[in-house]
Amino acid sequence: MPPRSTPTERQKRLGAELRKLRMAAEVSTDYAAGLLGIDRTRISNMESGVRVVSADRVRTLTSNYACTDPAYVDALVAMAAGKQRGWWEQYRGTLPQGLLDIAELEWHAARLLTIQTVHLPGLLQTEDYARAVFAAGLPAMSRLEVELRVNHRMERQRLVGEEVSRPYIGYVHEAALRMQFGGRKVTQAQLDHLCAMSEREHVTVRVVPVGCGAFPGAGHALLYAEGVVPQLDTVQLDSAHGPEFTHAESQLAKYRAHLDWMDGAALPPGESRDFVHAIACQL
Repeated sequence: MPPRSTPTERQKRLGAELRKLRMAAEVSTDYAAGLLGIDRTRISNMESGVRVVSADRVRTLTSNYACTDPAYVDALVAMAAGKQRGWWEQYRGTLPQGLLDIAELEWHAARLLTIQTVHLPGLLQTEDYARAVFAAGLPAMSRLEVELRVNHRMERQRLVGEEVSRPYIGYVHEAALRMQFGGRKVTQAQLDHLCAMSEREHVTVRVVPVGCGAFPGAGHALLYAEGVVPQLDTVQLDSAHGPEFTHAESQLAKYRAHLDWMDGAALPPGESRDFVHAIACQL
């Protein structure tokens, strides 16, 4: 199979995990290539996500890399074996690659945790609120570009619907609750929707009041996607240049500490719902 021109974040992650295992086992690319009967350059391409690696080859490599964690190996094999087109593929060529990578990351996660300080969680937004968020971007987007992003965001919300029901925890700073994207009526409807979604069994919304004072981080929106095994946890951060992904253990530890702080500072779910409802009534 020919090399990919633009590997997805998930494909690059599989390659990165194989490289990490090879380096830990102190195995050279020449040796790894010999195990598969291929040229050494193809190992480098596999590890960068540019070339497809089959499930059988993942098992061959991990067994020779002395990986003794069967759940981890099975998770890597599943990443290699997953050839089914995700719903996000319909947007390829019309939306930036990073937005598709976010949807794919969420879809394969075991649990999702987010932190929002300026606007409300994307997975819990109404159409009108999402439209107002995208319309505020710079440089300004065309109506078509805005609507494509809104449709994509609404489809991402299947994860927290009744059919999929992915466990989700959203930490929301009070400032985000009071920002009126789209005006008073849009914001009021959005807050009512947030309260309704928070009543679902698999959805938890926790509010951090402004009275808590300073909080860690620089106010960036944060997505922590727990993998099916801890080794596959991933953090996604928003930036002016698009989404950034990291899975270095030092970075994961930092953001887990960030989430722990939020967990300790945020109001309990019931009090958070009452807090959101009170702000909605003030509008």
